[in-house]
Amino acid sequence: MRLTLPRLYAILDIDLLATRQLDPLDVLDAWLECGVRLVQLRAKSLTMGPMLGIAESVVRRTVGAGATLFVNDRADVARLAGAGGVHLGQDDLSPRDARRILSPDQLVGLSTHNLAQLRAAVELEQGEPPDYVAIGPVSATSTKAQPDPVVGLAGVRDASTLMKGAGRPLVAIGGITLESAPGVISSGADSVAVISDLLTGDWRTRAALYLQALH
Repeated sequence: MRLTLPRLYAILDIDLLATRQLDPLDVLDAWLECGVRLVQLRAKSLTMGPMLGIAESVVRRTVGAGATLFVNDRADVARLAGAGGVHLGQDDLSPRDARRILSPDQLVGLSTHNLAQLRAAVELEQGEPPDYVAIGPVSATSTKAQPDPVVGLAGVRDASTLMKGAGRPLVAIGGITLESAPGVISSGADSVAVISDLLTGDWRTRAALYLQALH
């Protein structure tokens, strides 16, 4: 059965929140209260111990709200914390190797940045491709020091065509805003992953505006 993802994929970036002097759990609680049901924990600067601690706290909250949590990069943290799965980058473990760490019911997502990477992801050998694939950046983004080239809406449309054939959902990420998100979904993405724009204006209600726009 094809995996179905909520249209909003909220990324809880610990480093970004620290620069805004925001408590990650306060932000998460506000998102869950608004109705967010898909979250990714991103903590590039944290070592294993602190990251596991925050992951366990996030898992308790997401499970309690009926939401799913993916942990960025760290399959070991995802397994120990009991998250819904892990989201991998191109330079992380392969989906096959990540599944050796995860429990059988945990999921794997994978970032791609062009159609060649996307095609390789869905054609992985051993029958162990990721459960969903992300494509991006859709627009210019400031959350990465060295972002990949922008794929635009045309790239999302091409990726959507490929992913429909593979029977797996497509997540679009990178530079997506409240204004552009509906157009990204209309271009074929199943879900939009948003980081910094969820903190624009009143972060306590911003997610609700996204959910209304993507309804």
